[in-house]
Amino acid sequence: MFWKMQYHSEEFLIVKKLKKFIIDLEKIIVNFPRKDFLTKDKIYKDALDTLELVFIANSVNSYDKKSLQVKILAKISMLDFYLERAYKNKYINEKQCIERSKELAEITKMVYKWVHNA
Repeated sequence: MFWKMQYHSEEFLIVKKLKKFIIDLEKIIVNFPRKDFLTKDKIYKDALDTLELVFIANSVNSYDKKSLQVKILAKISMLDFYLERAYKNKYINEKQCIERSKELAEITKMVYKWVHNA
C-alpha cells in the first residue's frame, strides 16, 4: 500500500536532508571495525530513529509535536557525538567528520526553526 504524506515545506526539507545524511552515513560506517559493531549499529539505528521521529512529528498535534522535536534534537546531538567518537578512534577521517557534522548542524537549525514555527 503506497500513499503520499502531506509535508509542510520545513518538515519536507528536514526529511530530505536526513535521508541524504543517512545515505552518506552508510558509506562511512562500513569502515568501522568489527570489534566496534555496537557503535556502528547504534549510530545507524539513531539516524533511522531520527527520520522516523520527523515523520511522526509531522502527523501529530502541536503539543505532541514539541515533545517529538525535542527528541529529534537529542538524537541529532547523539549522532554528532558518534561522529566525533568515530573520528577520534580513526574510523573516519577529518573531512568525513566535518562534512557529516555540517549536515547535522544544518538539520539542527531547521528543526529549531520548525519548533519555533509550530
